[in-house]
Amino acid sequence: MTNSHASDFSLDAELDETAGWDADADSGHAADSEDPADPTQGAMELAERHALRRVATLRTDLEDITEVEYRQLRLERVVLVGVWTDGSVEDAENSMAELALLAETAGSEVLEAIYQRRQTPDPATYIGRGKVEGLQEIVQVTGADTVICDGELAPSQLRNLEDRLKVKVVDRTALILDIFAQHAKSREGQAQVELAQLSYMKQRLRGWGGNLSRQAGGRVSGGEGIGGRGPGETKIETDRRRINTKIAKLRRELREMKGTRDTKRAERRRNQVPSVAIAGYTNAGKSSLLNRLTDAGVLVEDALFATLDPTTRRTTTSDGRVYTMSDTVGFVRHLPHQLVEAFRSTLEEVADADLVLHVVDGSHPDPEGQISAVREVFADIGATEVPELIVINKADAADPLVLARLQQREPHCVVVSAKTGEGIAEALAVIEGELPRPTVEFCALLPYERGDLVNRIHQQGELDSVEHTPEGSLVRGRANEDLAGELESYAVPAPA
Repeated sequence: MTNSHASDFSLDAELDETAGWDADADSGHAADSEDPADPTQGAMELAERHALRRVATLRTDLEDITEVEYRQLRLERVVLVGVWTDGSVEDAENSMAELALLAETAGSEVLEAIYQRRQTPDPATYIGRGKVEGLQEIVQVTGADTVICDGELAPSQLRNLEDRLKVKVVDRTALILDIFAQHAKSREGQAQVELAQLSYMKQRLRGWGGNLSRQAGGRVSGGEGIGGRGPGETKIETDRRRINTKIAKLRRELREMKGTRDTKRAERRRNQVPSVAIAGYTNAGKSSLLNRLTDAGVLVEDALFATLDPTTRRTTTSDGRVYTMSDTVGFVRHLPHQLVEAFRSTLEEVADADLVLHVVDGSHPDPEGQISAVREVFADIGATEVPELIVINKADAADPLVLARLQQREPHCVVVSAKTGEGIAEALAVIEGELPRPTVEFCALLPYERGDLVNRIHQQGELDSVEHTPEGSLVRGRANEDLAGELESYAVPAPA
């Protein structure tokens, strides 16, 4: 990264493809990773997502910023702004690189990135009054119509920056919410994203020139006429009330959807079906790994937050035991708390799992930072006690020295490449060894008409031996308590 210094800014020269900021190159994937024949990606869903692309020449140029309260990102020309408060220069540049990928995933064209060293962000303008003037010059020179800040801005900071820059300003939280809104496909996912967006908007309703402080009455716009005059609600109060009503409705809907999810989860627990959850940083290759392990055929795209809707697939071990494997939404540094709350029912798949496959991008510049960020979310959702297996992915693109460093830091790990299949067999063997095993030993003589019990032993237990006798099948092995109870009526003494 080439830096120059002006007005105490560190200026990133160009965040475009010519400077090596292409999403494929940054993530360690070749451009041909979107081959429809690739078994690790859902070709149909990927084609559907790419069927509708944004037009680069169409974008909204805001002349009067005061007319807009909340605006989703479209294909815009953006300047990135960050405040570096702790850590090394490399940490600051990695954070800006991630913000650039987020902006590109949202459909924006990144023109330039700047970051500043401060002990704390300025409470009024995030970067300080003097630096705002330098940022304004950059915006004018580049022709940018949006500024994205690498942090969550207070409503006052957002308003002050927009008033001075005269262009739209969004923070990291709004950027992530916009990506989620684009990628959510299921009814539950869309409701979760809308709930997070409304929770974010509720604190940022604002108006300029008193246009939200007027009270409705008479024949003014939206006035109720007779019976509606007098000291009624202001427009901002009306908007806030409508948002609260919508939030309450969404929470009711999500509770109903959560009931369905809980019912399915309870059914799996009743049948003693072990569950494995695939979790990790966004774009670490979780969906590719699920496709490689289970032939799930889910969508895979080299983009941040490509997967928002969880997918669960039923699979079996080499000895016939049945278990489930679930793909989950990816995590990111400083994941907005609104998203953690809205997606809590989905993230419970991780907390209730018997084993978590923590997928790490071995080709990323800071894989240790990814691991720490994911474990912070694990702590938020109460999943720290779940057994964890680190899966270091993208071994085909990773530096061998980095892989060796990660293996030394995380002894309980496997190294794989979901793209090439390297290490998948070893990973499956470790997963099977980590799954909970039945503990109740049995020896039963099953009549030949009870083949259903033999099948359940194969699926839910461990069969050590089968001997066919004139009276039936003599089976020995281990099963869970429920199945062992059903076998009790056919129990016989174990042969010496």
